[in-house]
Amino acid sequence: MSEHGFQAEGISAALDLAVGHIADFAITSGGRTLKPLHRAPWIDHDDLPEGLPEGVVRLSGDFLCAPFSRSDVEAAPLHGWPANSAWDLLADETISGGRRVSFRLRHKVMGATVDKTLILRDDHPFLYQEHSFTGGAGSISVAHHPITEMAAGGRLAFSPKRLAATPPDVTEPDPARGAHLLAYPARSANLTRFPTADGSQTDLTCYSATRRHEDFVTLVEADHGGMGWTAVARTAEADVVLVLKNPAELPVTMLWISNGGRYYAPWNGRHGVLGIEDARSAIGHAASLGDNWLKQEGIETAFALGSRVAFRQIVGAMPWDGGEAPLQVEALPGRLRLTFADGSRREAPFDETFLRIGQPILK
Repeated sequence: MSEHGFQAEGISAALDLAVGHIADFAITSGGRTLKPLHRAPWIDHDDLPEGLPEGVVRLSGDFLCAPFSRSDVEAAPLHGWPANSAWDLLADETISGGRRVSFRLRHKVMGATVDKTLILRDDHPFLYQEHSFTGGAGSISVAHHPITEMAAGGRLAFSPKRLAATPPDVTEPDPARGAHLLAYPARSANLTRFPTADGSQTDLTCYSATRRHEDFVTLVEADHGGMGWTAVARTAEADVVLVLKNPAELPVTMLWISNGGRYYAPWNGRHGVLGIEDARSAIGHAASLGDNWLKQEGIETAFALGSRVAFRQIVGAMPWDGGEAPLQVEALPGRLRLTFADGSRREAPFDETFLRIGQPILK
């Protein structure tokens, strides 16, 4: 396996060059080392089922999906070539107060050149990411795919959402192979009262340590004009994992709740994994280009290719042993502030300009 590692003061990361996944991400804070991203335990095992996409074989951290889910416009594996094939290092350079590395995907996507830029800043507990497409033709759906793990469950909080919805297809319809909790299709404007398969309701902001299920739900950002955010307060890990976005670029957040509901290999009933997938996409490339339900809600589900298109995302973590997720996440000049229900606050150094909130996008 070939990885490229890089670091700044108090933070380090490594990219798996075989598939473009974040293979390692560590933050030193308060005398502790935080590891906000999950790495599949089956990596480098030789007993995996045949035919798995490389992005599943080497599943880890965070990665670019282009397209998200099915590659049914241009032939490619699940989540596209960016999640399943080799990247080359273009540059690794010191910048003021940190380090910047750039990579290029060997494959073209819809004829476009795909670049990845990762930035670490001294004592910032965040990985700053930009992906760009240059040239090409047609349109491409995209998503980030950060994955975290909770050994004992946790609580979730989000920037304001318009609604949550599940797709028509059940995640695990065969009870011999898996289990699901949510109703399909279903939708709710209240994330704490989402319809379940048995006719009751469940709280999407609670990640259970005991309930076993495999589910997928899309959250649509409300029109609030600010930064989009997801905060995951992990109980056993005593931290808050943060995933931050510009909703003008990535207007939906898809939750992949993989909590022991897949009984077959390579998952084998393992629990406690959550994907927080900020996206400009429906499920599948063709669906993203067609008249899908998100477009009917006024939500864009693909980027038009041709010139240069770029979008950004931030992932990180802060120590927190209070159990509850924050009520508010605010980008202040040079700082990110978390405010909790008891009035307490946590702050960390932060580049509040990186996400370009309120600025022209697609450049």
